[in-house]
Amino acid sequence: MADADADADVCAICLGGMVRGQAGFTAECSHAFHLRCISASVAHGNHDCPLCKAPWTVLPAVNAPPPPSSSSSRQVRRTYQDDEPTVPAQAAAANNGGSGAGVVLRTHCEFPALARGAAREHFAVLVHAKAPSSEAARASLDLVTVLDVSGSMAGSKLALLKKAMGFVIDNLGPADRLSVVSFSNNASRLIRLSRMSDTGKAAAKQAVGSLVANGATNIGEGLRVAADVLDCRRHVNAVASIMLLSDGQDTYTAAGGDAADYITLVPSSLRGYNGAGVRPPAVHTFGFGTDHDAAAMHTIAEATGGTFSFIQNQAIVQDAFAQCIGGLLTVVVQEARLAVTCLHPGVRVREVKSGRYDSHVDDDGRASSVDVGELYADEERRFLILMDVPTAEDAEEVTGLVKVSCTYQDAATGQAATVDGDDAVVQRPVEVTGVEPSMEVERERLRVAATEDMAAAREAADRGEHAEGGRILRRRVAAMKCSARAHKDLDCEELEDEMHDYIGLVEDRQQYQKFGHARILSGMSSHRKQRAATVGKAPGSGGRGCCRGGRVQRAAYATPAMKKMVDKSREQRQTAAAPAPQPKRKHGRGQQPDSKSGTGKRHKKH
Repeated sequence: MADADADADVCAICLGGMVRGQAGFTAECSHAFHLRCISASVAHGNHDCPLCKAPWTVLPAVNAPPPPSSSSSRQVRRTYQDDEPTVPAQAAAANNGGSGAGVVLRTHCEFPALARGAAREHFAVLVHAKAPSSEAARASLDLVTVLDVSGSMAGSKLALLKKAMGFVIDNLGPADRLSVVSFSNNASRLIRLSRMSDTGKAAAKQAVGSLVANGATNIGEGLRVAADVLDCRRHVNAVASIMLLSDGQDTYTAAGGDAADYITLVPSSLRGYNGAGVRPPAVHTFGFGTDHDAAAMHTIAEATGGTFSFIQNQAIVQDAFAQCIGGLLTVVVQEARLAVTCLHPGVRVREVKSGRYDSHVDDDGRASSVDVGELYADEERRFLILMDVPTAEDAEEVTGLVKVSCTYQDAATGQAATVDGDDAVVQRPVEVTGVEPSMEVERERLRVAATEDMAAAREAADRGEHAEGGRILRRRVAAMKCSARAHKDLDCEELEDEMHDYIGLVEDRQQYQKFGHARILSGMSSHRKQRAATVGKAPGSGGRGCCRGGRVQRAAYATPAMKKMVDKSREQRQTAAAPAPQPKRKHGRGQQPDSKSGTGKRHKKH
């Protein structure tokens, strides 16, 4: 299995011819490769075929990969400073809608009343924030799409990706800017950050149409180019984001497959705040098909504040992109931060259940905060504040718990704003009877607990303890059933269905390895960010969850604008897939309609 010995052989990675005398390798699975194309993957410890994933027992002899300190091209920072000027903010706001109302804050106490002589630990108060509606003005977007064009993307995958990118381009406005980056062995910026005018859209579509699949998978280099595009901007739109799609595993930066190495895929400028206190753009990742590295894509999204979507059914890649840009094109709030201050001198905050959002509780428990960041139009966030409530004085009829406020920046105008919510208070009668708990609080308690158990079940399955993972989820479903009120709530029923779906995927080793791992990671990403993500599954893949027809959208998280954009995508796909009407044929002499096909059939004369 050394040199290729047939001129007709084609490298399965770059699709180039393998001529006599050229260093090549033909594996047990019959796939042939140029040695230069496969060497990086094997040198980094990947011993499976990059196309069919068959394990190799005989490996090509390759040199070790260069050390991280190597002066390879992927370590060179690119100084892109040719981005097209942005549209003035006032003109962009006029194109993107009118002014709207501000953020709305509400609080819900676990119980409306507590007995005067009773003290409570971990009493829950739900803080609910909702962004202005889609009628509010939105900010213009700087978007970089990072697209995998390695050899495994050849054929229908690349064709579907091109159509999905065409949909994205068509739905960007003239004040929005787009740059397209492709990657395989290396990464290339196909177009500069350009306004999506008619001319810009034509250039972007031409660039996407020129994509050809070949080579290996260098996710880290793709992200480095994207980071350089945004870091070197001369002009800046208020909203910036990166969309990353890959169908394979990185064979360069994090080729060892160790979870600790996945963070190395993320350039430093995309991790956390930079020196100027500017929030970096989120990277929304899309795992395309069942062979992508879900752990890597999830890590990238988590590290940058993005979401991870799993596109198991490849036909819905356009819908997944549509859902994402449906949100990005409606960012109305930035740098949102919730502040919670205790009112009664005896009240103390114990904990904040905030998912992937950074939260802080002061040492004395008298105040806490949550860093929310950006909000799409009509988007909602719910956070549980767990606190200790003391007994009340003899004449104390009401105990004030916390005061809630939110500071943020209007994304379209850049103006700072502050809103206050209603104070959270509880009544303090001498005795309490027949008091119903808050359904809002109960629903959020169940969601938080389910998300935590999803993570625990995933960790168990990753250790090979699939039965234990299933037991964790089954216990959670049983606990949910014990809540009589939640059992009648539609959102809770959908959450229970989702947990049932994960049980089957976690308990079955083969299903978990094939697509269960990716599905549960994308579900966790959506719940932790409280933001819609595609958690798709192919039709007929099992489960009784809320997945339908190869798509999943969390009704609790998808905003009206996101749903509208997905509907638009589906309608376009269905129209394109519909067969063209056939012209009616005229029957000539001696012909009669065929009863089965409707075509004319000539009969012989006797």
